[in-house]
Amino acid sequence: MSTGVPSAGGPEADRGDKGGVRTALAGLTTRGRSFFAAGIAAAVCAYVLGQSDLLRVGLLLAVLPLVCATVLYRTRYRVAGSRRLSPARVPAGSEARVHLRMDNVSRLPTGLLMLQDRVPYVLGPRPRFVLDRVEPGGRREVSYRVRSDLRGRYPLGPLQLRLTDPFGMCELTRSFSTYDTLTVIPRVEALPPVRLSGEAKGYGDGRQRSLALAGEDDVIPRGYRYGDDLRRVHWRSTARYGELMVRREEQPQRARCTVLLDTRGHAFAGAGPDAAFEWAVSGAASVLVHMLERGFSVRLLTDTGNSVPGEGADGFAGASQGTADAAGLMMDTLAVIDHSDGSGLSRAYDVLRRGNEGLLVAFIGDLDEEQAAVVAKMRQRSGGALAFVLDSESWVREPTDVPGPLQEREERLRMLREAGWTALGVPRGSSLEELWRLADRERTGVGAAGEAS
Repeated sequence: MSTGVPSAGGPEADRGDKGGVRTALAGLTTRGRSFFAAGIAAAVCAYVLGQSDLLRVGLLLAVLPLVCATVLYRTRYRVAGSRRLSPARVPAGSEARVHLRMDNVSRLPTGLLMLQDRVPYVLGPRPRFVLDRVEPGGRREVSYRVRSDLRGRYPLGPLQLRLTDPFGMCELTRSFSTYDTLTVIPRVEALPPVRLSGEAKGYGDGRQRSLALAGEDDVIPRGYRYGDDLRRVHWRSTARYGELMVRREEQPQRARCTVLLDTRGHAFAGAGPDAAFEWAVSGAASVLVHMLERGFSVRLLTDTGNSVPGEGADGFAGASQGTADAAGLMMDTLAVIDHSDGSGLSRAYDVLRRGNEGLLVAFIGDLDEEQAAVVAKMRQRSGGALAFVLDSESWVREPTDVPGPLQEREERLRMLREAGWTALGVPRGSSLEELWRLADRERTGVGAAGEAS
C-alpha cells in the first residue's frame, strides 16, 4: 500500500512568483481561454467604438477566468491518498482490485475532485473518478479492477488529482509521488498425486530404519555446547576423549526436485499468452508448487545455469524457509522470466552433473540432435527424470503430417527414453494434468521409487 500527501493548491513558496502565475494560467480550460479571449476582444471593440457598457462586459469576461485561476491556485487545503492492492500477486487471467482512499487532512472543505490512476495499457483503460465535496477530516474510497493475460510486473501510479473551480474555468493537476507494483504470475494448474521415481537416496522410512538399527558405537559424537540436553551425553566417547561429548542429531534427508525450464529464444516459436513458451512457464510453476506442497526441496534451473536467488545454501528451496515464501519467490521469478540468447543446454548440464540425486522435471523447447544428446546425459545424475518436449511449431500453425519433421521429433523423444527419461511430446492445447497422469503410467521405473504426492 502506498500513501502520499500532495498539496491541493500550488506550493506556498511559489505563490507570488512568475512561475506560479504561469502555472495558474496554463491551467485554464477551453472555457476559461474562450472567456478570456472574448473579454479582450470586447474590450478592444468597446475602446474603438467608445461603448462603455461593452467595455464593462469585456472586463468581466476577461477577469472571471483569471480570478478563478488565482483562487484555485491559492487554495490551501491538502489531501492524503493511499492505494491498496488485493491481492498484490495474481495469476495471469485473474482480476485484482485496487482500492483508492482520499483523506482531507486540512481544515477547509474541498471542491470537486477528479482522480485518475496511471496503469499500463495491458491492464485496461485508465480509471477516472469524480469525488464530491470532502468535509474537513473526511474521506472517500473508490476501487477499480485490473486484469492481464500476460505475466509480468506492472507499476500502478502515480495517482493524479485534478482540481476545478465551480465555473469550469481552470483546472490544476497534482500527482502523488508513490506507486505500487502488481505482479502477474503464471497460471498454476493443480496436479494429481502420482508416484514418480526420483526421491533422494536415504529419504523416508528406509533411512529412519537404518538409523534405528545402528548401534551406539556407530554414533558420531561432537563436543558439548552450552545448552545441550544432558540426556544426549555419549558417555563412552566422553571417557575416550576425556571431555564431555554429545550425540549428533541426524535428520533424514529431504526429497529433492529440480525443475529445468528451457528459455532459449530459438527453441520456441510464437508469442502471446497462448504461446508454447508460456505453457512451459506455467507448467514449471505448477510442478514447483506441487512439489513444495508435498515436502520436497525444489530448485528452479534455466538453460543459462541460473537458479532462483535467495534459496538455501545447497541451492534448493523449501528446506530452510516456509513453503509459501519459497513458492512466492519462484513465482516472482517466473513472472518476469524471458527468452535467453543461449543456443544450448550445456550450462544447465554442468550444474546438474555436480550432484542432484533427486527428481528432474524438464520443460524443453525444440531440440536438435546435439542438444538432445546433452539432455540425455542429464539423466545420469538424477534419481528420476521426466521431460515435456514442446513442439513449438504446432503451437503457431496446424500440425503437419510431413514424414520428415515427425520422424525427427520422434527420434529426439526416443533418444531421451533410451537414456532413461520419461519423455512426452507436448502438442498445442495439451493439458498438464493429463500429461502428468500419462507420465505416471509410462514411467521407466529406473531408480528408487518415491512418491510425489
